[in-house]
Amino acid sequence: MSTVTLDAMPGMGAAFARALVPSRAKDARVPAHEVRVPGHRQDVARLADYCRVTGFTLRDAVPPTWIHVLAFPLHVHLLGDADASVRLAGAVHVSNAMTLHRPVSLTERLDLAVTAGNVRAHRRGALVDLSATAQADGETVWSGVSTYLASGMRAPGTPDDSPHPPFAPVTPHARWRLGSTLGRDYRRVSGDPNPIHTSRLAAKGFGFSRPIIHGMWTHARALAALEQRLPAVYSVEVDFAKPVALPGTVGFHAADAGGGWDAAVTSRDGTKPHLLMRVRP
Repeated sequence: MSTVTLDAMPGMGAAFARALVPSRAKDARVPAHEVRVPGHRQDVARLADYCRVTGFTLRDAVPPTWIHVLAFPLHVHLLGDADASVRLAGAVHVSNAMTLHRPVSLTERLDLAVTAGNVRAHRRGALVDLSATAQADGETVWSGVSTYLASGMRAPGTPDDSPHPPFAPVTPHARWRLGSTLGRDYRRVSGDPNPIHTSRLAAKGFGFSRPIIHGMWTHARALAALEQRLPAVYSVEVDFAKPVALPGTVGFHAADAGGGWDAAVTSRDGTKPHLLMRVRP
C-alpha cells in the first residue's frame, strides 16, 4: 500500500463539500492508499473545550475519543478522494472500536494515519472500515476502526446480517438532558461540519425530523461517565443503534463486566438503546 504524506492536517470544508455530492456509482469503492500527517501537535485549548462538551476531566493523559477527533479530518480527506465512490456525508456510522495501547500525553506530537478498506456486503448496502493509528516516536499508542454503512451500494461477498448485540431494558443510573445547541458545540470541538447535526432542514433531507447529535459525542459522553473507573490501558467497542435527536433526554446505564464495563445510552425510560458500549482492559 502506498502512503500519501501531508504537511499538515487538511481542512474538512472542501472535502466534506465533495462528500455531499451524490455518487452515481453503484459499486462501493475506496482509495487504496494510506494518508498520513506526521508530528501533529495537540491543541490544549481545543482539548479543554472538547472535555467541557463531552464531560471528560482535562488532564495530561488524553481520552482515546479525542485521538479519533484528531484523525477524523483524514477520514474526510480519504473519502473525498476521486477514487472513492463511498460518500462519508451519506454514510451511516454503525460501529466504532478503539484501543489505547498506552496513556498518551497532550504534549506528545502524534503521527496520524488512516486507511480505508474491508469493503463488504450488507443487506442494506456496503460496509466500509476506516482504520486509523496514532504513533509517538515510532510506537503505536492508539488505534481505531470506524465502520460505515453506504446504503444502496454494492460490495462483494455474502451480505453481513450480523444483528446488534442483544439489549434488555434497563433502569438508567443517570439521565442526561441534551440541549438544542449541543450539535453546534460538538461541531466546534470536533470540526465535523456535517449539517445534519446543526440544521433542521439538512436533517430532514436525510430522513430525520430534527438535528441529531454526533454518534462520537454519545460515545465520548458514555466513556467520560466511566472515566474514574477505567484502567490506564483499554479497548472500547460501541454499536450505534438509534440516533439521538436534539433537544432530548437520554438514559445511561453501566454494569461491571469482570474487570471491564458494559454500558448503554438509552431512551429516557431505558427501554430502547441508542448506543451499546463494551470496555475491556
